[in-house]
Amino acid sequence: MCGIVGLLGRFEHKETLLAASCSKIAHRGPDSRGFWEDADSPVAFGHVRLAIQDLSEQGHQPMASADQRFMLVFNGEIYNHPQLREALEQDGYAHAWRGHSDTETILAGLMVWGIEETLKRMVGMFAIAVWDREARSLVLARDRFGEKPLYYGYTPAGFMFASELKALMSLPGFNTQLNRDAIALFLRHNYIPAPYSIFTQVRKLLPGTWVTLSLDQIEQADWPEPQTYWSALDVARTQPRRRVERDDEAVDELDKVLRQAIRGQLLSDVPLGAFLSGGIDSSLIASLTREETAGSLRTFSIGFTEPEYNEAEYAAQVARHLGTDHTELYVSAQDSLDLIPSLPRMYDEPFADSSQIPTALVMRMARQEVTVALSGDAGDELFGGYSRYQRVRQWWRKREKVPAGLTTPLRVGARLAGSLLSGPRAEKFGKLEQVLGADDMVAFYRQFVSYWQDPASVVKGASEPPTAFAQPPLDSLLDTMMALDTASYLPDDILVKVDRAAMAVSLETRVPLLDHRVYEFAWSLDEKYKVRGSESKWLLKQLLYRHVPREMLDRPKKGFSVPMGQWLRGPLREWGEQLLAMSRLQEQNLLDADRVHAIWMQHQSGAADHSPRLWGILMLQAWLDEYGIKP
Repeated sequence: MCGIVGLLGRFEHKETLLAASCSKIAHRGPDSRGFWEDADSPVAFGHVRLAIQDLSEQGHQPMASADQRFMLVFNGEIYNHPQLREALEQDGYAHAWRGHSDTETILAGLMVWGIEETLKRMVGMFAIAVWDREARSLVLARDRFGEKPLYYGYTPAGFMFASELKALMSLPGFNTQLNRDAIALFLRHNYIPAPYSIFTQVRKLLPGTWVTLSLDQIEQADWPEPQTYWSALDVARTQPRRRVERDDEAVDELDKVLRQAIRGQLLSDVPLGAFLSGGIDSSLIASLTREETAGSLRTFSIGFTEPEYNEAEYAAQVARHLGTDHTELYVSAQDSLDLIPSLPRMYDEPFADSSQIPTALVMRMARQEVTVALSGDAGDELFGGYSRYQRVRQWWRKREKVPAGLTTPLRVGARLAGSLLSGPRAEKFGKLEQVLGADDMVAFYRQFVSYWQDPASVVKGASEPPTAFAQPPLDSLLDTMMALDTASYLPDDILVKVDRAAMAVSLETRVPLLDHRVYEFAWSLDEKYKVRGSESKWLLKQLLYRHVPREMLDRPKKGFSVPMGQWLRGPLREWGEQLLAMSRLQEQNLLDADRVHAIWMQHQSGAADHSPRLWGILMLQAWLDEYGIKP
């Protein structure tokens, strides 16, 4: 696990610039730094290394291929690289291996198979930059689900890329012009979806894609068109359904494919553990990991002093049953509040999933014991686990029963009722109006996952660009929701939250459920193996019950959340009032000051809980202050 950065073009003193950039992301790679500049082309790479595989100098980056054609910087892990080495040797790779790093394996793949075939063969998480000396071109590539970040863009001097935005922001000529359209998307989702970024001259590479840039393109500041080597949405639409004779057969197949993923992700030359929340996903990953490891497994959970948010006691029960070496940390509200000032720098862009707070705290705890930790993320997206899926399906069934001729008058009535009421009742009528106005399943679901229904009217001078929600619906509402979340919420919220919080303390996280073979298996199954009746994640649970007693797990999930609504009326109120002061908002001329002030006051009165929307705006304001950016 590492951090990468690179420059192509008329940048002066590239080594000095890259040294400064690497210092900004040193937390991603505290073990060593590397620099390379091409003698024949205006290209230079920087690298900071968190050594996981091949801790020797043989794993040092930037790294050249055996034939010296390719120079590579790479952030991530390739879990199947031992098997790839065998395949490469069978396909004629005759060079002696210098070490056992996956970086060297990627370079050999480029020599034998080329970029697209190498990407398709790799199982792992990665962000890659490779300079092809022969073609005099740069290739950037990102893993299938977007576990590892990759930003790229232009300054007047040329092209730049990095693992985190902060590595680029100090470059001379960096344009800090805000992307107001992206801010509108941020108010809708509380994250900025790829390919957009907070800045107009920077983009994020989409998951499952690569781009190629020639020196001529860079000279013309041309934005390359991403090419797709794998698409989660395409798999969701086209994966053939398998015939399953018995339920046990499906459970056995899940066990097989998930163990295969976990065995690959145990590849490490440093201490490894697993997160254990006591829920279905993390308990399953911990159970199978414990069986696949020869010795004891370290597990980690976080607890809260507030009983309504605490699940640590359940995690401890599971840990005792599995026999893991378990560590738990109980945090107070003050521990969480003390972390908030560091969030804007940790996340680079405005980011407002409030579970980022407990996530950062559990990462900090785990890093004291291990360098690598497996997580149970992605079970909800693959097996229909989010509670909102059930609510949305119920609303959709009601929506389908409304005769076409009554839709418009009912919407008008709902709007009128909402305008005459306040608080929760007004919100219910507002939701009804939105439900009646949805044209298809995609638009319908988008309303349920939006914090602002009309964010472009809140951000001055903004219009919303297209996102994954521009896709047509799938065959069912559940499939549509899971696919959309995999294409947007998962890479741009969940994986961003985990990556930045973990790498802030130099911890590598791995997600076995995001092995693409697990994903493809999940999409080969009928819907009944994901949601059966009112029970979500049905198949995951059946496999877990083989390892953990059902009574330890069958309980309502509390989620990984914090009492943000209470905090904004209490210990965070003064902080919030400073950031949302009417004079400040008016001077910025970025947001509709009257609307923002209105929801702040309504929240303070207790008439409604606007904390999710307010948290987004507060994180935007805190980010602007952190980096000294004026809208």
